[in-house]
Amino acid sequence: MIASMTGFGRGESKHNGMVVSAEIRSLNHRFLDVELHLPKSLCAFERELKGIISSGLSRGKVNATIMIKGEEIASAGLTIDKKLATTYIKLLNELKDDLKIDDSIKLEQLLNFPDIITVDTSKELDETVWAAVKTAIELAMVDLKDMRLKEGLEINNDLESRVAAIEDKIVTIESSSKEKSKEEFEKLKKRVEELASSEIINEGRLEMEIALIAEKVDTTEECIRFKSHNKLFLELLKNGKSEGRKLNFLVQEMHREANTIGSKANDASIAHLVVGIKEEVEKLREQIQNIE
Repeated sequence: MIASMTGFGRGESKHNGMVVSAEIRSLNHRFLDVELHLPKSLCAFERELKGIISSGLSRGKVNATIMIKGEEIASAGLTIDKKLATTYIKLLNELKDDLKIDDSIKLEQLLNFPDIITVDTSKELDETVWAAVKTAIELAMVDLKDMRLKEGLEINNDLESRVAAIEDKIVTIESSSKEKSKEEFEKLKKRVEELASSEIINEGRLEMEIALIAEKVDTTEECIRFKSHNKLFLELLKNGKSEGRKLNFLVQEMHREANTIGSKANDASIAHLVVGIKEEVEKLREQIQNIE
């Protein structure tokens, strides 16, 4: 089954008073682009976390956020440089006096200096903490993929119905085109015979030239190719793989064939059908932009 690139997933894990929550959002994107928002205690594990996400997705702009609450996070290697914080306070007080500023120094101002609170990356994250983080992100991934599959099913049903509508129009055009081609041949033959009635002409040569002219309005080949594109399109939908790029290529080919048929159409009913086909093809193009 195809999957949409749009989705949201949430996962939560608890351990010894610590709560780890993970949220993942994904949108359309040509490639897989994963962006993480992590607490400082997990920055050293960005690669591992990206690996968990990347292993389950192939395309999409993915934004993941992990939040940790609870005292257990202290074991993750967070340290406060109190000496440095004291130095900053001293310097800020001197600056405040020099500039004659009355405001007091607040904690959030100190936290703007990133080197006051640091992460000791040499200290391994406690296994139980890492297990909780991993569980939360994996649960969020399950939730995300489930939503992407559900939306993918809706897209799949819409695409199948549109391809069926296109197929009906192509069959009608193909049948009508054969009749129109025969009519065109007879009309051209009659017209040429009338013009050349007083001349001696080569009957075989005449019919060959007329056949070539009539062939220019015959859309049989284009219709056969179009039906082949429709068949392959449906097969790709059933594959259940990441076929977004292949489907996009097929839609381009469909649009090309529709243009050719339209340029050959010398009948109002066929021209009207071609307009309908182009509308459906455009809807296909819009929908597959969201397929993984």
